[in-house]
Amino acid sequence: MAQGARRTIGQVAAVIVLAVAVAGFLSVAAVRHGFFDLQVYRGALVWWVHDGGEIYDYLKPGTQYGFTYPPFAALVMLPMAYLSWHAAIVVSVAAGVVTSAVLIWWLLDPVSRRAGWTRWFAFAVALCLVAAFEPMRETINFGQVNTLLLFLVAVDLLRLLPGGSRWAGIGIGLATAIKLTPGIFIVYLLVTGRWRAAVTASGTATAATVLAAALFPDASREFWTSALWNTGRVGELAFVSNQSLRGVVARLDPESPSTLAWLLLVAATLVLWAWRSRVAASVGDEATGLALTGAVMCLVSPVTWVHHLVWLLPGLLLLVDRGMAAPPGGRRRRVLLACATIGYAFLTSRIVWAWEKDFTGLDGFLFGNTYVWISLALLAFLPVRRAAPRSPSDPASPSDSASLSDSAAVEPAGVPQLDQSDRRPPAGQRHRIGRALTVR
Repeated sequence: MAQGARRTIGQVAAVIVLAVAVAGFLSVAAVRHGFFDLQVYRGALVWWVHDGGEIYDYLKPGTQYGFTYPPFAALVMLPMAYLSWHAAIVVSVAAGVVTSAVLIWWLLDPVSRRAGWTRWFAFAVALCLVAAFEPMRETINFGQVNTLLLFLVAVDLLRLLPGGSRWAGIGIGLATAIKLTPGIFIVYLLVTGRWRAAVTASGTATAATVLAAALFPDASREFWTSALWNTGRVGELAFVSNQSLRGVVARLDPESPSTLAWLLLVAATLVLWAWRSRVAASVGDEATGLALTGAVMCLVSPVTWVHHLVWLLPGLLLLVDRGMAAPPGGRRRRVLLACATIGYAFLTSRIVWAWEKDFTGLDGFLFGNTYVWISLALLAFLPVRRAAPRSPSDPASPSDSASLSDSAAVEPAGVPQLDQSDRRPPAGQRHRIGRALTVR
């Protein structure tokens, strides 16, 4: 048997073993939520379309949870009112899996090509690992829309914006009209000086909102004047699943959380994000801009449930990219790959739930907010990549600009720099290079 065939068989076997191991892990560790949020969405739509009720008056029986998204989201989800429950589950799961798979391919494939990995094998391994990732499995089990929103934003930042498309911003605008929190990516475009894309995003969000208002005036009036401001519909701020800065402050004093302390933390976090985002944009590193803005969105949002943390996935994949781009055997590669592994392990472990009932004390503060610390670490220390210099005869393509190039990185404070020994070729190689230059 040829060596290539043996290698392929070994890789197929490895993927099967990993898939079985992940399935076993999920059967034990994954919480069965029964597509709770999907039940809320579909129940509200059925109540609205078939029973003559107002969509924002609906509460899932026995709970305080109702439809909390803008009316344009209701328009997008409207076909769900005409689907059976099982068909709605199939559509929800398929949409989550497909959009996640495309995003992973966009981020991982350049790393595979540069590292010399078998591309389908690296992709299959990544899919298995992402299936175990707690925010992803929570998103699928709840029937949430997080991966769809992440995909829409990634279309802009990884494909359209790097290629100079006139349509850049439309994905961010649609995501913002569906759920307000992705609107921070419009701020990202403004902070980094992409005025045209920011106008496109703002115009798209406005047009979608106006369309929904024209079609559903009563629902739009109720959302913007009442439902939007009813924070009791989304859950308890101090609940351990709220892995935002607001959740940290609320768990310090659940009876009377300090709004001032939260606002000060948000302000400091936004300053750090704006600085790092401008650095990333100045060198054309839109992938890091996506990761940084996703992390800051999770941090500053009043409510960031664990399933919302799928926005941290690009940051973890970028750590792998930065590590693999570093010299083999160097300290930088070891540190970055270790950080990616540790971050992934914690975000897969359900560690915060050990403090669900009692998050008091130092251990509750440290471990009950683990996912917040990971978000902060990604925001502060994720390396920013410099664009590789190109000759006039080798222009950048949109896919190259959007992908993770194999060029050097701009390091924030606290991230290990390459040793000079890592930067210089071995003495013998330097000698050969010198001789070649002499001949030239």
